[in-house]
Amino acid sequence: MTDLYHYPLCPHSRFVRLILGELGIEPALIEERPFDRREDFLLMNPAGTTPVLTDDGLPPVPGWSPVAEYLDETRGLALGQHRLLPADPAGRVEVRRLLDWFNAKFFAEVSSHLVTEKVYKRFMSYEQGGGAPDMDAVRVARANIRYHMRYIGYLIRSRNWLGGQTLTYADLAAAAHLSSVDFLGDVPWTEDETAKAWYARIKSRPSFRALLSDRVPGLTPSPSYADLDF
Repeated sequence: MTDLYHYPLCPHSRFVRLILGELGIEPALIEERPFDRREDFLLMNPAGTTPVLTDDGLPPVPGWSPVAEYLDETRGLALGQHRLLPADPAGRVEVRRLLDWFNAKFFAEVSSHLVTEKVYKRFMSYEQGGGAPDMDAVRVARANIRYHMRYIGYLIRSRNWLGGQTLTYADLAAAAHLSSVDFLGDVPWTEDETAKAWYARIKSRPSFRALLSDRVPGLTPSPSYADLDF
């Protein structure tokens, strides 16, 4: 039995959900509001962040990076040439570089600001830091995403997928963050047509279907969010 503690618009949770989808694993999804800092959840992950994976009675696996490594170590070989973390050292370095780019840099510059300001703060108490969104932070994120879109386009113009010739963790990480931002209507799809075409490809994969059905109380996803022909 595989359980995933997640928050629907948490980009790192979405990254792990996409990995599980590509592996053909349907986890039991347990929604966790990280800003609540629930005691039982903190015992699983003292950092208090989502996601956390529990698998077949093993100790909890906390955080996107340990989860991704764990799933590659336990299920990766079964995918053969479609392994999501390449077998060759050079390929693994490039995919890990891009994982850092999207799950750290893109998160810090774009998705963390938008999800925190436009989603989390709606449900956080005053003591937790909730309230009206900081529109300066939102404007900065909207400006930053433009060069990230151009970088995605730059990579895809010389490769089949972001990390090389096959789908990898790099694509899933980038798509996870963009999907959270697209839900909120903040992706400038006209910035780079090549990046948009790449996202349309990955958005059409079966692993993406569960994400496209996500809903958050009080929020309406953007018109492009679930549209495969956006």
